[in-house]
Amino acid sequence: MGMIENIYETMNLRITETAFELHLRRIYPTRNILSMRETETISGQDCLDVQKKTDGSVNIIGEVATDPVASWMIQSAQVASKFTLFTHHAKTFPDLVTALRNSMLRAGVFKDERTAEEQVVSVLNFDIHLAKNFRGKRYVERVTECIPVEDKNEYTFDHRKEKTIEGKLDKFMDNATYYFTKSTNRELYKHVNILEYHDGEYILTNKISDTNIKEMINNMDETDAEEFSKFVQKHWNTKVKQFDEETQKVQKTETKKRGRKAKMEVGSQKTEVGN
Repeated sequence: MGMIENIYETMNLRITETAFELHLRRIYPTRNILSMRETETISGQDCLDVQKKTDGSVNIIGEVATDPVASWMIQSAQVASKFTLFTHHAKTFPDLVTALRNSMLRAGVFKDERTAEEQVVSVLNFDIHLAKNFRGKRYVERVTECIPVEDKNEYTFDHRKEKTIEGKLDKFMDNATYYFTKSTNRELYKHVNILEYHDGEYILTNKISDTNIKEMINNMDETDAEEFSKFVQKHWNTKVKQFDEETQKVQKTETKKRGRKAKMEVGSQKTEVGN
Protein backbone atom coordinates (compact mmCIF):
# COMPACT_ATOMS: atom_id res chain seq x y z
CA MET A 1 0.00 0.00 0.00
CA GLY A 2 2.84 2.36 0.75
CA MET A 3 4.54 1.81 -2.60
CA ILE A 4 1.52 3.22 -4.45
CA GLU A 5 2.47 6.68 -3.24
CA ASN A 6 5.67 6.51 -5.29
CA ILE A 7 3.96 5.47 -8.54
CA TYR A 8 3.23 8.33 -10.93
CA GLU A 9 -0.39 9.41 -10.74
CA THR A 10 -0.63 9.26 -14.54
CA MET A 11 -0.38 5.47 -14.29
CA ASN A 12 -3.71 3.66 -13.98
CA LEU A 13 -3.80 0.93 -11.35
CA ARG A 14 -5.56 -2.39 -11.86
CA ILE A 15 -5.96 -4.61 -8.81
CA THR A 16 -6.81 -8.33 -8.72
CA GLU A 17 -7.40 -9.94 -5.33
CA THR A 18 -8.94 -13.14 -4.07
CA ALA A 19 -10.30 -11.10 -1.15
CA PHE A 20 -10.40 -7.31 -0.84
CA GLU A 21 -7.54 -6.40 1.49
CA LEU A 22 -5.67 -3.42 0.01
CA HIS A 23 -8.58 -0.91 -0.08
CA LEU A 24 -6.49 1.36 -2.31
CA ARG A 25 -9.41 3.44 -3.59
CA ARG A 26 -10.12 4.51 -0.03
CA ILE A 27 -6.48 5.36 0.68
CA TYR A 28 -5.84 7.07 -2.68
CA PRO A 29 -9.22 8.52 -3.72
CA THR A 30 -7.73 10.70 -6.49
CA ARG A 31 -6.05 7.82 -8.35
CA ASN A 32 -7.46 5.89 -11.31
CA ILE A 33 -7.90 2.51 -9.61
CA LEU A 34 -10.03 -0.47 -10.63
CA SER A 35 -10.23 -3.36 -8.15
CA MET A 36 -11.65 -6.78 -8.93
CA ARG A 37 -12.03 -10.12 -7.20
CA GLU A 38 -13.35 -13.45 -8.33
CA THR A 39 -16.84 -14.63 -7.36
CA GLU A 40 -18.70 -17.90 -7.59
CA THR A 41 -19.72 -17.14 -11.18
CA ILE A 42 -16.80 -14.98 -12.40
CA SER A 43 -13.29 -16.40 -12.24
CA GLY A 44 -10.11 -14.49 -11.55
CA GLN A 45 -9.00 -15.23 -15.10
CA ASP A 46 -12.10 -13.45 -16.40
CA CYS A 47 -11.26 -10.45 -14.21
CA LEU A 48 -7.74 -10.38 -15.63
CA ASP A 49 -9.04 -10.58 -19.21
CA VAL A 50 -11.32 -7.60 -18.59
CA GLN A 51 -8.53 -5.59 -16.99
CA LYS A 52 -6.37 -6.02 -20.08
CA LYS A 53 -8.91 -3.90 -21.97
CA THR A 54 -9.13 -1.05 -19.43
CA ASP A 55 -5.96 0.85 -20.32
CA GLY A 56 -4.10 -0.11 -17.14
CA SER A 57 -0.45 0.78 -16.54
CA VAL A 58 0.24 -1.15 -13.33
CA ASN A 59 -1.20 -4.51 -12.35
CA ILE A 60 -1.23 -5.45 -8.68
CA ILE A 61 -1.90 -8.99 -7.50
CA GLY A 62 -2.90 -8.86 -3.84
CA GLU A 63 -1.20 -12.09 -2.78
CA VAL A 64 0.16 -15.01 -4.78
CA ALA A 65 -1.01 -17.71 -2.39
CA THR A 66 -2.49 -20.29 -4.80
CA ASP A 67 -1.43 -21.86 -8.09
CA PRO A 68 -4.02 -20.08 -10.28
CA VAL A 69 -3.05 -16.70 -8.84
CA ALA A 70 0.58 -17.40 -9.78
CA SER A 71 -0.46 -17.89 -13.39
CA TRP A 72 -2.39 -14.60 -13.29
CA MET A 73 0.73 -12.84 -12.08
CA ILE A 74 2.86 -14.24 -14.90
CA GLN A 75 0.25 -13.23 -17.47
CA SER A 76 -0.15 -9.67 -16.17
CA ALA A 77 3.61 -9.20 -15.98
CA GLN A 78 4.13 -10.32 -19.59
CA VAL A 79 1.36 -8.31 -21.27
CA ALA A 80 -1.01 -5.38 -20.79
CA SER A 81 0.97 -3.40 -18.18
CA LYS A 82 4.23 -1.57 -17.62
CA PHE A 83 4.97 -3.57 -14.51
CA THR A 84 3.34 -5.82 -11.94
CA LEU A 85 3.48 -5.82 -8.15
CA PHE A 86 2.63 -8.86 -6.03
CA THR A 87 3.29 -10.28 -2.59
CA HIS A 88 4.62 -13.73 -1.74
CA HIS A 89 5.81 -15.43 1.42
CA ALA A 90 9.00 -17.08 0.12
CA LYS A 91 11.94 -16.91 2.55
CA THR A 92 14.71 -16.59 -0.06
CA PHE A 93 14.86 -15.57 -3.70
CA PRO A 94 15.58 -19.12 -4.98
CA ASP A 95 12.59 -20.29 -2.93
CA LEU A 96 10.46 -17.64 -4.66
CA VAL A 97 11.49 -18.84 -8.12
CA THR A 98 10.96 -22.49 -7.17
CA ALA A 99 7.54 -21.85 -5.63
CA LEU A 100 6.29 -19.88 -8.65
CA ARG A 101 7.69 -22.49 -11.04
CA ASN A 102 5.95 -25.31 -9.19
CA SER A 103 2.70 -23.34 -9.13
CA MET A 104 2.87 -22.93 -12.92
CA LEU A 105 3.41 -26.67 -13.31
CA ARG A 106 0.58 -27.61 -10.95
CA ALA A 107 -1.76 -25.16 -12.66
CA GLY A 108 -1.08 -26.92 -15.96
CA VAL A 109 0.24 -23.82 -17.72
CA PHE A 110 3.54 -25.58 -18.48
CA LYS A 111 4.64 -29.19 -18.56
CA ASP A 112 8.40 -28.72 -18.54
CA GLU A 113 10.21 -27.45 -15.44
CA ARG A 114 12.87 -25.54 -17.35
CA THR A 115 10.36 -23.73 -19.54
CA ALA A 116 8.25 -22.80 -16.52
CA GLU A 117 11.30 -21.49 -14.67
CA GLU A 118 12.39 -19.46 -17.70
CA GLN A 119 8.99 -17.73 -17.78
CA VAL A 120 9.16 -16.99 -14.05
CA VAL A 121 12.68 -15.57 -14.25
CA SER A 122 11.76 -13.38 -17.23
CA VAL A 123 9.16 -11.43 -15.20
CA LEU A 124 11.01 -11.12 -11.89
CA ASN A 125 13.08 -7.93 -11.76
CA PHE A 126 13.37 -7.08 -8.08
CA ASP A 127 12.45 -8.81 -4.84
CA ILE A 128 11.88 -6.53 -1.84
CA HIS A 129 12.12 -8.87 1.13
CA LEU A 130 10.50 -7.78 4.38
CA ALA A 131 11.35 -9.26 7.74
CA LYS A 132 10.00 -8.96 11.28
CA ASN A 133 12.15 -9.54 14.32
CA PHE A 134 11.13 -11.01 17.67
CA ARG A 135 10.25 -7.56 19.05
CA GLY A 136 7.76 -6.96 16.23
CA LYS A 137 9.83 -4.50 14.20
CA ARG A 138 9.11 -4.86 10.48
CA TYR A 139 11.76 -3.70 8.02
CA VAL A 140 13.12 -4.27 4.51
CA GLU A 141 15.86 -6.85 4.97
CA ARG A 142 17.18 -6.77 1.41
CA VAL A 143 16.42 -5.78 -2.16
CA THR A 144 17.46 -8.46 -4.65
CA GLU A 145 17.73 -8.18 -8.43
CA CYS A 146 17.09 -11.13 -10.71
CA ILE A 147 19.36 -11.27 -13.77
CA PRO A 148 18.41 -13.86 -16.43
CA VAL A 149 21.42 -15.69 -17.87
CA GLU A 150 21.59 -15.37 -21.64
CA ASP A 151 21.98 -18.61 -23.55
CA LYS A 152 24.94 -17.95 -25.82
CA ASN A 153 25.88 -20.23 -28.68
CA GLU A 154 29.53 -21.07 -28.03
CA TYR A 155 29.86 -24.06 -30.29
CA THR A 156 32.91 -24.13 -32.54
CA PHE A 157 33.62 -25.46 -36.04
CA ASP A 158 37.30 -26.10 -35.39
CA HIS A 159 36.89 -29.72 -36.44
CA ARG A 160 36.96 -28.54 -40.04
CA LYS A 161 40.55 -27.37 -39.60
CA GLU A 162 41.73 -30.72 -38.28
CA LYS A 163 43.47 -33.04 -40.70
CA THR A 164 43.15 -36.29 -38.77
CA ILE A 165 40.17 -38.30 -37.60
CA GLU A 166 41.45 -38.17 -34.02
CA GLY A 167 41.61 -34.38 -34.11
CA LYS A 168 38.10 -34.07 -35.55
CA LEU A 169 36.78 -36.47 -32.93
CA ASP A 170 38.36 -34.44 -30.11
CA LYS A 171 36.72 -31.24 -31.37
CA PHE A 172 33.39 -33.04 -31.70
CA MET A 173 33.66 -34.32 -28.13
CA ASP A 174 34.35 -30.76 -26.93
CA ASN A 175 31.10 -29.54 -28.52
CA ALA A 176 29.22 -32.57 -27.21
CA THR A 177 30.50 -31.94 -23.68
CA TYR A 178 29.41 -28.31 -23.90
CA TYR A 179 25.97 -29.35 -25.19
CA PHE A 180 25.32 -31.79 -22.35
CA THR A 181 26.57 -29.25 -19.81
CA LYS A 182 24.04 -26.72 -21.10
CA SER A 183 21.28 -29.32 -21.10
CA THR A 184 21.83 -30.56 -17.55
CA ASN A 185 23.46 -27.87 -15.43
CA ARG A 186 22.74 -24.57 -17.18
CA GLU A 187 21.79 -21.76 -14.81
CA LEU A 188 18.75 -19.80 -15.88
CA TYR A 189 19.38 -16.82 -13.64
CA LYS A 190 21.61 -15.28 -11.03
CA HIS A 191 20.50 -13.07 -8.17
CA VAL A 192 22.42 -10.31 -6.42
CA ASN A 193 21.52 -8.18 -3.42
CA ILE A 194 21.41 -4.50 -4.31
CA LEU A 195 20.59 -3.26 -0.82
CA GLU A 196 21.00 -4.92 2.57
CA TYR A 197 20.09 -3.97 6.13
CA HIS A 198 22.98 -4.24 8.58
CA ASP A 199 23.15 -2.95 12.16
CA GLY A 200 20.41 -0.38 11.77
CA GLU A 201 21.45 1.04 8.39
CA TYR A 202 21.10 0.21 4.72
CA ILE A 203 24.20 -0.61 2.68
CA LEU A 204 24.51 -0.79 -1.10
CA THR A 205 26.19 -4.08 -1.88
CA ASN A 206 25.96 -4.46 -5.67
CA LYS A 207 25.21 -2.36 -8.72
CA ILE A 208 21.89 -2.62 -10.54
CA SER A 209 22.37 -4.17 -13.98
CA ASP A 210 22.76 -1.80 -16.92
CA THR A 211 19.61 -3.17 -18.56
CA ASN A 212 17.41 -2.38 -15.55
CA ILE A 213 19.04 1.02 -15.03
CA LYS A 214 18.19 1.95 -18.61
CA GLU A 215 14.62 0.70 -18.30
CA MET A 216 14.12 2.55 -15.02
CA ILE A 217 15.40 5.84 -16.42
CA ASN A 218 13.30 5.55 -19.58
CA ASN A 219 10.18 5.27 -17.40
CA MET A 220 10.97 8.30 -15.19
CA ASP A 221 10.20 11.94 -15.71
CA GLU A 222 13.10 14.29 -16.36
CA THR A 223 13.53 15.33 -12.72
CA ASP A 224 13.60 11.78 -11.34
CA ALA A 225 15.80 10.60 -14.20
CA GLU A 226 18.34 13.31 -13.45
CA GLU A 227 18.38 12.51 -9.73
CA PHE A 228 18.67 8.79 -10.37
CA SER A 229 21.53 9.37 -12.83
CA LYS A 230 23.37 11.33 -10.13
CA PHE A 231 22.72 8.50 -7.67
CA VAL A 232 24.18 5.91 -10.06
CA GLN A 233 27.16 8.15 -10.77
CA LYS A 234 27.82 8.76 -7.06
CA HIS A 235 27.52 5.22 -5.73
CA TRP A 236 28.60 3.08 -8.69
CA ASN A 237 30.70 5.53 -10.72
CA THR A 238 28.65 4.83 -13.82
CA LYS A 239 27.47 7.45 -16.27
CA VAL A 240 24.08 6.80 -17.85
CA LYS A 241 22.00 8.59 -20.42
CA GLN A 242 18.77 9.95 -19.01
CA PHE A 243 16.74 8.86 -22.04
CA ASP A 244 17.52 6.75 -25.05
CA GLU A 245 17.38 8.19 -28.57
CA GLU A 246 13.92 6.78 -29.34
CA THR A 247 12.44 8.35 -26.20
CA GLN A 248 14.01 11.71 -27.04
CA LYS A 249 12.59 11.59 -30.58
CA VAL A 250 9.09 10.84 -29.23
CA GLN A 251 9.31 13.67 -26.70
CA LYS A 252 10.51 16.15 -29.35
CA THR A 253 7.71 15.08 -31.70
CA GLU A 254 5.07 15.48 -28.97
CA THR A 255 6.48 18.92 -28.08
CA LYS A 256 6.26 20.05 -31.71
CA LYS A 257 2.70 18.73 -31.98
CA ARG A 258 1.67 20.61 -28.85
CA GLY A 259 3.30 23.76 -30.29
CA ARG A 260 1.42 23.45 -33.59
CA LYS A 261 -1.83 22.74 -31.75
CA ALA A 262 -1.39 25.85 -29.58
CA LYS A 263 -0.74 27.98 -32.66
CA MET A 264 -3.85 26.59 -34.37
CA GLU A 265 -5.95 27.34 -31.29
CA VAL A 266 -4.61 30.91 -31.11
CA GLY A 267 -5.29 31.36 -34.81
CA SER A 268 -8.85 30.11 -34.48
CA GLN A 269 -9.47 32.43 -31.53
CA LYS A 270 -8.26 35.42 -33.56
CA THR A 271 -10.59 34.47 -36.38
CA GLU A 272 -13.52 34.21 -34.01
CA VAL A 273 -12.74 37.62 -32.53
CA GLY A 274 -12.49 39.11 -36.03
CA ASN A 275 -15.86 37.67 -36.99
